[in-house]
Amino acid sequence: MNIEKIKIVADSSADILDLTDVPYATAPLMVFTSEREFVDDADLDVKEMVEYLRGYNGRSSTACPGPHDYLNAFGDAEWVFCVTITATLSGSYNAAMVAKRQYEEMHPERRVFVLNSLTAGPECYLLVEKLQRLVREGNDFDGICRQIEEYRETTGLLFMLESMKNLANNGRVSPIVAKMAGLLGIRLVGKASDRGDLEPLNKCRGEKKALETIVAHMKEMGLRQGKVRIAHCQNEDAAHALRDLIAETFERKVHVRIYRCRGLCSFYAEQGGMLVGFEKN
Repeated sequence: MNIEKIKIVADSSADILDLTDVPYATAPLMVFTSEREFVDDADLDVKEMVEYLRGYNGRSSTACPGPHDYLNAFGDAEWVFCVTITATLSGSYNAAMVAKRQYEEMHPERRVFVLNSLTAGPECYLLVEKLQRLVREGNDFDGICRQIEEYRETTGLLFMLESMKNLANNGRVSPIVAKMAGLLGIRLVGKASDRGDLEPLNKCRGEKKALETIVAHMKEMGLRQGKVRIAHCQNEDAAHALRDLIAETFERKVHVRIYRCRGLCSFYAEQGGMLVGFEKN
């Protein structure tokens, strides 16, 4: 299959706006308050959104792309490989599946594969990178589907949260818990579970302890060598500190890439937060 007739699609939780060598499109999620809405696309001023949300005390929420957003992203590709944020946090996967059925009904000769990532952020980033490689290698459609599902079992996600204000405003954690974390300087460390839930693991006093805890969990979960992707929300110093700690712990056998969270991941990570995707085997 000609690469130009193949397309990789992801919702904006993957934090990827463009790919080289392989056609790519993103379906944007949205962040809402009673006053404003933010579309997580290339035009979003992420820093301005984060600063606005820090001062906003009302309820906030997110919205997934609709089937029409996915149909637009599919374009006229003959093969589509689509990655969505975990279905336990969003309706994005269900919307993509509706779009798949509609697209294949309109074009019976074309094929769409939708992967529920069971995760978010930089672990989705790794899945998209893997799809890019599989497409470039010239694998057939079924082979790519099989291999990306196998690869999903070899990746993990850890996160560190400095603030849980948006989670409280979103109704996902108690406002009392969120306020105590802010007052006591607690950093919450957690992971994406095998079911796709975001699972708290540790409450750490201070950032240094949180970073050390993340590296310890990475080691326990099977990281030995391979890729690590660090997405931070306005906390580049901590991201570089984590990179250095990873290099020291794993004797530079790990390739680390650091980047800034875009809109959806910034909403959940909040200022100072961090998401870490990595290869477990």
